[in-house]
Amino acid sequence: MMKRFIGISLLVLLLAACSQDAPEATQPETGNAVDSITPEQTTPASIQVGKDYHSFSNPAQMKVRNVALDLTVDFDRKVLDGSAVLKIERVANDAQTLVLDTKDLTIHSVEAAGTPLEFELGAADSFLGAPLSIVVPHGVDEIKVAYTTSPSASGLQWLTPAQTAGGEYPFLFSQAQAIHARSFIPLQDSPQVRVTYQAVLRTPPALLAVMSASNEPDAELDGVYEFNMPQPVPSYLIALAVGDLRFKAMGERTGVYAEPALLEAAAQEFEDTESMLIATEKRYGPYGWDRYDLLILPPSFPFGGMENPRLSFITPTVIAGDKSLVSLIAHELAHSWSGNTVTNATWRDLWLNEGFTTYLTYRIMEIIYGTDRYKMEAVLGFQDLEADITRLDPNDAILAIDLRGRDPDDVFSNVPYEKGALFLRELEQRVGRDNFDAFLKAYFKEFEFESITTDQFIDYLDKTLLVTHADVLDKARIEQWIFSPELPNDLPLEESDAFSLVDNARMQWLGDELAAADIETDSWTVHQWLYFLNNMPEEIDDKKLSELDAAFDLTESRNNEIAHSWLLISVKNWYEPALPRLHDYLTSIGRNKLVKPLYRELAKTDRGKALGRQAFAEAKAGYHPLTVKANTPFVE
Repeated sequence: MMKRFIGISLLVLLLAACSQDAPEATQPETGNAVDSITPEQTTPASIQVGKDYHSFSNPAQMKVRNVALDLTVDFDRKVLDGSAVLKIERVANDAQTLVLDTKDLTIHSVEAAGTPLEFELGAADSFLGAPLSIVVPHGVDEIKVAYTTSPSASGLQWLTPAQTAGGEYPFLFSQAQAIHARSFIPLQDSPQVRVTYQAVLRTPPALLAVMSASNEPDAELDGVYEFNMPQPVPSYLIALAVGDLRFKAMGERTGVYAEPALLEAAAQEFEDTESMLIATEKRYGPYGWDRYDLLILPPSFPFGGMENPRLSFITPTVIAGDKSLVSLIAHELAHSWSGNTVTNATWRDLWLNEGFTTYLTYRIMEIIYGTDRYKMEAVLGFQDLEADITRLDPNDAILAIDLRGRDPDDVFSNVPYEKGALFLRELEQRVGRDNFDAFLKAYFKEFEFESITTDQFIDYLDKTLLVTHADVLDKARIEQWIFSPELPNDLPLEESDAFSLVDNARMQWLGDELAAADIETDSWTVHQWLYFLNNMPEEIDDKKLSELDAAFDLTESRNNEIAHSWLLISVKNWYEPALPRLHDYLTSIGRNKLVKPLYRELAKTDRGKALGRQAFAEAKAGYHPLTVKANTPFVE
């Protein structure tokens, strides 16, 4: 999943401790540890490597192998109502109880072949939900759970017609990562449990249902849709959406679903998706998921994108009209190899998903759009990382993060993304690009459709690159990258000549040597504009901001990334002409990357907090539950 927070600092300084861990939650033993090495000098002794501290489930005793859903989509009640049939493997012969994860589900019954089974729904934890324990008699390998979701399910968003592009029909979409699948399906909600699945979704007849499974682009609108996912996926990749959707092909294996008003613009913006797919296959092995389609969601979607297999969910905020923000598409596509095919076993290991995917994103962008664009995006990515490292608690700057007792949504920062990618870039530069490409291709094949831990990855390095390239790789440095909050010395950083002229223009303008209207920006890319804005000093007077705004109409910029950077500068300096646009921006977009830094900055002053509270109160009904959760602390 693509998540970045715009960075401003240029130098890595001392790490600042500015947050505290949540208290440790009491968890039952799951018995789901993975055999792997545990470097004594790097892994806290109390961490059980491979144990999922965010799941009540017990896959070491009983493991769910397949899920078959039959759900009715009820827009009036804002619930999914139906059943899940679970195919079970009894891993331990003496196991008698299956433990599932649930969150705010109403369990009506549990049965096997029509015979009721004994079950108990345990006490609820604030973010883990509640365990559902089911007594499964010997000889039973399939059970059926009848249930109804809550209207406030954390993994679902129900939109009214007024909150959609068309304005005529309602819309529903899911967002299961990290542990929100349990809010709409009773299952073993752990990334180390992979399942195949089938589904029947029953909807109002005018609407189309799609899932992260086999979809029919020309499906008849009859209110009943059937799906099949034959490859085993972790629960967080089970996804669904229902709305007034149309389909347009972009290539032999790629296409886009969107509301009619957005369809043509999306297809044009993302027309290079097929080329990205072909280029990635050439280097890292065959695409293993049949089709790769995109679903353009309403602007309340809390992320840039979500890598749901076969059907990536995408924010409309990246439809810029000039393909300047399509690195997000490259990122979600790259997840088809790193994340979906080879998956983090626990949320401590998220960097195995996101660091690898961010590295692949840069490679794809370089292949499709050239080295100059790649270098600009790499520089901006490192600045994003710097900004987060200076803001985060040092423990949260570690790739193999300790998340015990915390909401796993806390893991999402630039650290697993950009720091992980930087580490892999160093490996590439030390062993050579061709050798590293061969290593990655073999890695994806070795762990195909498996979920692994950080320690398993290190073990794989021990058997591969650390043997074949012992002269250029150092085990201690590798462990420093993974287990230390500090960045190592001599980082493999990129530089961009395209940014040099931007630096000169900024310095001359700030020094009153050049008027804003005289800055030659006709050939500037969006990345150069972002670099220009992101590296402004913290304090700029109103006269200078007004001059810049008059020259380039930044307050009214229709590029959501540029608007974000400008509005952040405006909040820091309380540039009043931009404040009405800020309100409109916060109330029309729910993407956390764009709104959270603005709410965070507003919360630093009384007048800012008042503006933030007003915008949040107006926007809250249309925000996704994850956006509400992420930004509530700034407006309380």
